[in-house]
Amino acid sequence: MKRIFLSLFLALHVLSLLAQYDSLNFVNAPWETKNIAKGITLKHYHFTGNSLFGANQNITILDIQVKGRIRLKLGYEKQVLKPTSEFGKSAGAVAALNGTFFDVKNGGSVDYIKVNDSVISPNRLGKNNTRSPRQNAALVIRKGRLQVAKWDGSANWESTLKAPDVMVAGPLLVLHRQPEIIDTGSFNRLRHPRSAIAVLGKKRVLFITVDGRHENSAGMSLFELRQVLLWLKAKEGINLDGGGSTTLWTYNEGILNYPSDNKKWDHEGERKVANVVLVMQK
Repeated sequence: MKRIFLSLFLALHVLSLLAQYDSLNFVNAPWETKNIAKGITLKHYHFTGNSLFGANQNITILDIQVKGRIRLKLGYEKQVLKPTSEFGKSAGAVAALNGTFFDVKNGGSVDYIKVNDSVISPNRLGKNNTRSPRQNAALVIRKGRLQVAKWDGSANWESTLKAPDVMVAGPLLVLHRQPEIIDTGSFNRLRHPRSAIAVLGKKRVLFITVDGRHENSAGMSLFELRQVLLWLKAKEGINLDGGGSTTLWTYNEGILNYPSDNKKWDHEGERKVANVVLVMQK
């Protein structure tokens, strides 16, 4: 019995040391920074040598001050799919991040989207009219500023949100600066490319991509992504559609991350998507 307790103690001690190592490595990384536009800063770091969560990780962050002429909005197509960069270019946006989950075959979002007080897509529910665990939160945009709201358990929750622009997505990862509980299903547990948005305050939002499915970047589980959001001091943090959809674009730098749909380590592997989150400059 003593050996069992000793083994458990040592295992927990090792995990604690690894967590401390990851935290220090992330916070102290020499992040590359570049000004994209007034109030918008690009941050990037490639963790090599299996130095973050025991793997290589490529993380790109767009740090956005939502004030002055900078506003956020939603972009969508009801049926046509097109790359995130095309959404950004056609809207005259400063930046674009892929949005929520969509119907790959027929186009359109599978999650609730409302734009200018008009419902574009309802939630597609599962068996017994149950919602997906990925429909437990929403991006809420009022006057160009973004917040993240948590599902309250009611059937028509999203329709009661008092904002002209709403996009349901998830799972919710951080709320009130605290980690949200997420289940251990394969979608959450396995490593994939990931897209996320973190709200740091009323006027500061982060667009985040983590590349994956390549030896240069393993991708993250949602448990690992949640930890990254906490290290970034997120007040609220939400997961978006990821995998081959993960794409971050700006008007002057092009595609910033390494989309994985072409299975190459380049900027050409964009997947066509149904919706995006846009940064606009009036």
